[in-house]
Amino acid sequence: MGTEQGWGDGRVSRRDALRGGVAGAAGILLGGSMAAAAPTQAPAAPRKATAKSVIQVWMWGGPPHTDTFDPKPDAGSDYTGPLTGVARTNVDGIVIGELLPLLAQHADKYSLIRSMTHGNNGHETAAYMVQTGREPGGKDVFPSVGAVVALFKGSVPGSDGLIPPYIVLTQPQGRFSEAGFLGSRYKPFATGGDPARPVFVVEGIALPGVSRERQKSRRDLLHDLDALGKAMEGNPQLTALKKSEEKAYDLILGEAGKVFDLSDEPDDLRTLYGRTTFGQSCLAARRLVERGIPYITINHGGWDTHKEHFQAMRRKLPEFDRAMSTLLLDLSERGLLDSTIVWACGEFGRTPKVDWGGTWNGGRHHFGPVFSVLVAGGGFKGGHVVGSSDAKGEQVKDRPVYPPDLIGSIYELMGIDPSGTLPHPQGNTVRVTPTAEEGYKVAGRLYEIM
Repeated sequence: MGTEQGWGDGRVSRRDALRGGVAGAAGILLGGSMAAAAPTQAPAAPRKATAKSVIQVWMWGGPPHTDTFDPKPDAGSDYTGPLTGVARTNVDGIVIGELLPLLAQHADKYSLIRSMTHGNNGHETAAYMVQTGREPGGKDVFPSVGAVVALFKGSVPGSDGLIPPYIVLTQPQGRFSEAGFLGSRYKPFATGGDPARPVFVVEGIALPGVSRERQKSRRDLLHDLDALGKAMEGNPQLTALKKSEEKAYDLILGEAGKVFDLSDEPDDLRTLYGRTTFGQSCLAARRLVERGIPYITINHGGWDTHKEHFQAMRRKLPEFDRAMSTLLLDLSERGLLDSTIVWACGEFGRTPKVDWGGTWNGGRHHFGPVFSVLVAGGGFKGGHVVGSSDAKGEQVKDRPVYPPDLIGSIYELMGIDPSGTLPHPQGNTVRVTPTAEEGYKVAGRLYEIM
């Protein structure tokens, strides 16, 4: 290390609700994926947990490492294209891409991994590797980091199991089954909707064009027409169903559901984040951290820039810069950054050499040999660089970091033992993170910044 460096239609029969009991009814009323599961007993952690929550900024498609966190201004125009400058940060010796001037002012809050590697250039397979730490193929589908954190950290404090521990803003990632063999109860709840719109319509909680007052009126009408409930008042099963219904409506109309209501936030702060889907997703993520959600993924796509790459970067990087810098500052000023891990990357980087041929018009393609990751908070030190790439950003120069190294470091900071085991449906022994003895490439966890 060095300093340069479908919810479906929502309908449920009374028979189905009664069959499920209290917890089951709550799960049915909330669309199944909202029902939190009891955590498996976690093994003793190797160190005291410093992080309570994780915000993963998933830059799917593959962001360009040489235009973001590992610029190579001396590599020549075949590599830099028109982005020949750098942004000097508030940490001596560290520079980042010229289109990230706001993030440059907060380099003391994050560290950069410039030697992330796995060598895979396929979207699905590389995404699987970065988010599970495992090689693709084989008979098992392994769970993602978010599902493992949900398993060990369980339900959200004070939510009565209504708010799920693993939330994706806003669309499902869709590259693989995030829960893997842990099962559907550990799948993330994807909010849907767009937090940048005047009303953030979270699927299953709010209905497009239906006000809270109208939802309350519908509920009151349903109760007025419930002749069976009135006739069997005091029945234990119906009483249990009623309690479950009350919990469900608390998420829809009560205090629990307000975690998604960005109208509570000051207008100037919303503007500071940026009035974009990504900017407001970052703000929503901060609110979810305040509510105690263990794992939040912001699914921020559009980085697969095979064509007209630099035009896309001039649109996307300022948006990313604004929202990410504000998120780090906001978390820090609220005293949340010390207990919240933020990590930002995609499944791979993009080719350092620009493709000007044919119809590509300055494109960059998939590149798994080396790429970059931003990590901050939750026990990760700020103001450091781990590893390096070569002069053109084409290979790891020193200190390779493999997916199990990064993921295991996140688990440690969350108080999850990377050498512990996961519950497997066939009873197989499966480590939380894979080891060299299993044939995986590992270079050691990120203790230099922990």
